[in-house]
Amino acid sequence: MDENKLFFTMDLVEEQLNKAYKANTERGMKIHSNRIIRTCKATKNKHFMWFAKLLKNHMKGIISHARVHISSGKVEGTNQMIKTLRHKGYGYPDDEYFFLKIIDASRKFS
Repeated sequence: MDENKLFFTMDLVEEQLNKAYKANTERGMKIHSNRIIRTCKATKNKHFMWFAKLLKNHMKGIISHARVHISSGKVEGTNQMIKTLRHKGYGYPDDEYFFLKIIDASRKFS
């Protein structure tokens, strides 16, 4: 029964996260985020407690998403592409060649 409660709580937190993400105002997002934190803390489960602490520590950045809908997805994807090139190309002759490889790879994905 205790495991079922945790699964139910996970579904509840997921639903609240979706509502928070769709909030149009900072106030709305803060309300939903605080509900998530309260729900997580009420479980007394170490994983939920960790998630509540994570949300609380990053609240300012999370709430700013309601005001400015900017994603860092493209930047993170580019960073991952560069890391992959670096790992695959161990032993490039020089930095200039490596930067040319980055430019060439970025054209393929644009």
